[in-house]
Amino acid sequence: MDSVKVIEIKKSVMENNDVQADKLREELKQEDTFLLNLMSAPGSGKTSCVLRIIEKLKDEMKIGVMEADIDSSVDAEKVAKSGVTAIQLHTGGMCHLDAEMTRQGIENLQTKDLDFVILENVGNLVCPAEFDTGASKCAMILSVPEGDDKPLKYPLMFSIVDLILINKIDCLGYFDFDVDAVRERIKKLNPNVTVLEVSAKTGEGFDAVADWIRSTREDWKK
Repeated sequence: MDSVKVIEIKKSVMENNDVQADKLREELKQEDTFLLNLMSAPGSGKTSCVLRIIEKLKDEMKIGVMEADIDSSVDAEKVAKSGVTAIQLHTGGMCHLDAEMTRQGIENLQTKDLDFVILENVGNLVCPAEFDTGASKCAMILSVPEGDDKPLKYPLMFSIVDLILINKIDCLGYFDFDVDAVRERIKKLNPNVTVLEVSAKTGEGFDAVADWIRSTREDWKK
């Protein structure tokens, strides 16, 4: 058995991806393009939240959006109607984006003249958390119907992001969702994360989201 060579494939893949992510992050910094990697489970309201963010910031920033899905272009078509530059990324069956996939999107989006780019990652609470895309910052959405136990089940996702949006708060009266409990669970995993309560349906909370993006982008530029 000692003659069998063991290759740690995952470690090698991750290390190479991290190198590529750091390189992309530095290139975007030189362009002054702030890239936000937005993650969540399917159905949490990512695209609806993206549209609300665009609504708040499109008059002061040049915005681009990359929509990632296994198939379909429906999300990119929705976003394009808002007047910003949008492209669809098809992952070919993969459940996440890595740095090289993100680079391909960045090159096609032509980000040099953009101030703010949103990467809407594939809907998944597992794989996207493991791969650095080269984003300036990372955010995620937890929707009320998903339940307040998700930080316990998917701790990595909650621990690596800079911003968490608790979406669909207009539904709180219909679900057994304890906002205080979920905040406590999140803070144990990630003490410095910003947690904001929003409703993509009504627009509640998105002034605070826009303020976070503005201030975070300004700090990132220094």
